[in-house]
Amino acid sequence: MSGRGGEALARVGRRLRTAGARTLAEVSGAAHHDLVLVVDYGAQFAQLIARRVREARVYSELVPHTTPVDELLARRPKAVILSGGPASVYAPDAPRVDPALFEAGIPAFGICYGFQAMAAGLGGEVARTGGSEYGRTAVRVERPGTLLAGLPRQQSVWMSHGDSVTAAPEGFAVLAASGGTPVAAFEDTTRGLAGVQWHPEVLHTEHGQAVLERFLFDVAGCRPTWTMVNIVDDAVDAIRAQVGGKRVLCGLSGGVDSAVAAALVQRAVGDQLTCVFVDHGLLRAGEAEQVEQDFVAATGARLEVVAAADRFLAALTGVSDPEDKRKVVGREFIRAFEAAALRVLADAGAHGESVEFLVQGTLYPDVVESGGGSGTSSIKSHHNVGGSPPTCSSRSSSRCARCSRTRCARWASSSASHPRSCGASRSPAPGSPSASWAR
Repeated sequence: MSGRGGEALARVGRRLRTAGARTLAEVSGAAHHDLVLVVDYGAQFAQLIARRVREARVYSELVPHTTPVDELLARRPKAVILSGGPASVYAPDAPRVDPALFEAGIPAFGICYGFQAMAAGLGGEVARTGGSEYGRTAVRVERPGTLLAGLPRQQSVWMSHGDSVTAAPEGFAVLAASGGTPVAAFEDTTRGLAGVQWHPEVLHTEHGQAVLERFLFDVAGCRPTWTMVNIVDDAVDAIRAQVGGKRVLCGLSGGVDSAVAAALVQRAVGDQLTCVFVDHGLLRAGEAEQVEQDFVAATGARLEVVAAADRFLAALTGVSDPEDKRKVVGREFIRAFEAAALRVLADAGAHGESVEFLVQGTLYPDVVESGGGSGTSSIKSHHNVGGSPPTCSSRSSSRCARCSRTRCARWASSSASHPRSCGASRSPAPGSPSASWAR
């Protein structure tokens, strides 16, 4: 792209890169709520842990295990949860827990590998007993303490481990055991530390959510204030305050994620928002027309439609690998989006205004699946996370909202501004834009 239009778009991209992106959680006033950081040690269920915390109405974020302790503490978390992981605490390259975390006075909860790492880091004993436990396992509650108070003495939980904690650290009370694990749960409430060998975050575990909530509320003292109503109200107020009189550009895909992001911004700043919908020909029959008609009718948002089906289908001809298809769709989307963005920039300039904000609808699980964060594997390229070319000026501003698709869809289905066309909880197409908030 060349000429004054391309230079103008590049300037917007540079401003976006320089100022950085803001997540929906950051915009929605998450700083007013207690924060729980889930440290990911490569767990299969790490994102599910964060979701379960949010279901308890406590705000949570997932962070890689390589995050230095001082950075964790700078976030001022109310509590930290150490996830499970595939490593053995005795492996030379196994991720460790910095002892400074336990000395900082922040409540911490260990799950599976995180439980073992906590035990080893505080002077307990972890060993391979020869009795690995996988799947549903019977656990005996020997001393309820705070963590297991009010729960049945016999429980069926989900285990997945080879090593076992054989001796708790000094000052810890042993709460439960199983046939192959002499120490399956412990706590030291004076320091706000606790953990379990099993996975309370999965549905296969009986009373798993109750155990998490015992830690969150009774051990860590978290407040259950992160509700759907205040998330939306805080987001609208914060967006309105930050944007001021500037114009806003949004990539609207037709899916739940970008529709919710656009509806929030539209509620905050009205006609300062312009949405760009690229019709790539890959939606279900009739859905493109629904986006054009229903979304505008429901929100009143300005909508620029780019008819690009022929372009996309031509670029995909002969491409059979799914990952290659995602890359092609991402590349073509950005090119089509840039052309429409130039028209929006030109219109703003003609009225003495500027476009300084970009809205996108990428969720945090998409970043995780795209290989975001240390220790995570790339499952597939998602939307503008991995499907766009690295030279794209707007892509470089993209970051992910810390909301799950379930929460996004739940707000969408309860919102009067949500169009029927975006009612299905689905991803519209590989590589399409899908909520981040960027400036």
